[in-house]
Amino acid sequence: MLNHPWIVYAIALISVRIERARNAPTRGASAVEWAIITAIIAGAALGLATLIRTMVESKSAEIQSNFGTGGGADT
Repeated sequence: MLNHPWIVYAIALISVRIERARNAPTRGASAVEWAIITAIIAGAALGLATLIRTMVESKSAEIQSNFGTGGGADT
């Protein structure tokens, strides 16, 4: 059963991949570093977007309170 060509091929393929993973630890570390950097940048962008939105909404409310309803014809 273990001598079937597909099983021998699968075992060889997995062995090669495991050996490559053991001998090249920097590839995995590099991917993790990129994921961390991307998460930090995304978090900073989200924080800035929230801050800008809050500031715009605050100024919008201030403008609305200063100018009322816009001084339409019925005032």
